[in-house]
Amino acid sequence: MHTGAHLAAALVALLSFTATALLLVSLEPVRAARALENARAVQADGPGVGYDDTPFLPGGTWRVHDSDRPVPPVVGPAVREGRAPEDAVVLFDGSQTSAWHQNGDSIGWQVENGELIVAGDGSIETVGSFGDCQLHLEWATPEEAAGTSQHRGNSGVFLMGRYEIQILDSFANRTYADGQAAALYGQTPPAVNAAREPGAWQSYDIVFEAPRFEGEELLSAAKVTVFHNGVLVHHATKFLGATRHREVATYEAHEPELPLLLQDHGNPIRFRNIWLRRL
Repeated sequence: MHTGAHLAAALVALLSFTATALLLVSLEPVRAARALENARAVQADGPGVGYDDTPFLPGGTWRVHDSDRPVPPVVGPAVREGRAPEDAVVLFDGSQTSAWHQNGDSIGWQVENGELIVAGDGSIETVGSFGDCQLHLEWATPEEAAGTSQHRGNSGVFLMGRYEIQILDSFANRTYADGQAAALYGQTPPAVNAAREPGAWQSYDIVFEAPRFEGEELLSAAKVTVFHNGVLVHHATKFLGATRHREVATYEAHEPELPLLLQDHGNPIRFRNIWLRRL
């Protein structure tokens, strides 16, 4: 076979492989959806599996391995790690900012290349209110590491608008321990410093339990578990109260659900892929 024929045959094989791969990719969401519906049907309609003669668990409602105990609902997980699962409230998907406001108006922060960029015109809050939740967000400080300590890539995510997980460029940037990235600001440092270099995308995965009040009395403190770039840095850590600067945090009774806040601290922090699940 001549060289030209070899090249033609190789090109045909490559095109055939590419077309097959594209077809499989296009069919994958359909297959995944069908598989998910089948899983739901099995969970909802399948016969109970287990026992009816085992001891009762404490509380007396269900037996160990009880065949009549309701099974958890099926929720479609994210297609890719870190993406929003099926039951999430998507707060920013890279395209629009309708889930956010500034004092009741549209936000001034800009969307560029699927990223939400702090504009220097004030913090933003979610339109919706939330209490107990699972929160995922990704953020990046400026690639040029300008400034030191708290003046370098500073922002924060305020759960219920009150309880801050600090955002900061903490890569080779010394600051006070309870003010670095992933700290419960002014209260508790992270267990380790898991910060990436300036400009690199970083992630927080947060499980938050809102405080409980009876009237003006605090019944239980807010608690949070935080993974920074996949590293556990807080586990069921209690907030001392609403975040303050240079003061000890204290609680004041408030509603069971309040908006989430992203802080404008004057640095052009970028955000992407923000979603939340009510718990």
